Amino acid sequence: MPGTRGRIVALLRRAPRTVEELATSLDLTDNAVRAQLAAMERDGLVRQHGARKGTRKPALEYELDPEAETALSRAYAPLVEALVEVLAGWLSRQDLEELLQEAGRRAAQPLARPAGTAEERVRAASRVLDELGGLTEVEAGGDGWTIRSAGCPLAELVGKRPETCRALEALVAELTRLPVREVCDRADRPRCRFEIGAAPPATPRDRRRPQPST
Repeated sequence: MPGTRGRIVALLRRAPRTVEELATSLDLTDNAVRAQLAAMERDGLVRQHGARKGTRKPALEYELDPEAETALSRAYAPLVEALVEVLAGWLSRQDLEELLQEAGRRAAQPLARPAGTAEERVRAASRVLDELGGLTEVEAGGDGWTIRSAGCPLAELVGKRPETCRALEALVAELTRLPVREVCDRADRPRCRFEIGAAPPATPRDRRRPQPST
């Protein structure tokens, strides 16, 4: 993160700081720092931490928002990629796909379960994919819907391991409670495409945990 924002983030990653402390470290005025913090607070990068006692009045402290800390990390993609490669060496392709589907279902569990009609649930799942890094749109046609994306939240992984798409397929199925089929475009760069039926699955999915192949 370049510029003043990046410098503020670097300082707040080390410890909460007051406006005055940030201004001193950055050689800026208090008002300039307040303006930056207000914008960063709106963007979900920083939050108010508490008040520190001062000689005249308490000074408000700011800290980095925990979600911003996660977003700044570059460790997740290479570690997940390495994990999938290790599992691919241990498991059959079918077992790997089943494990990734289970991972997708687990990823959906802490999310709010969309309510409403089938179409409303499909559109809610589309918004979840957007929040994960997709750029999706919903198309209605025939007896169901299609979620298309201009990109893929897992593009780096999907390019090497197409089976990774199964995780997002299962996540969408869990959120919509409808049958979902992954037909993603991987010809040039990965782009999501999920075909979703209008009726619930006739039978529940087999959710047994796959065992390592010997």
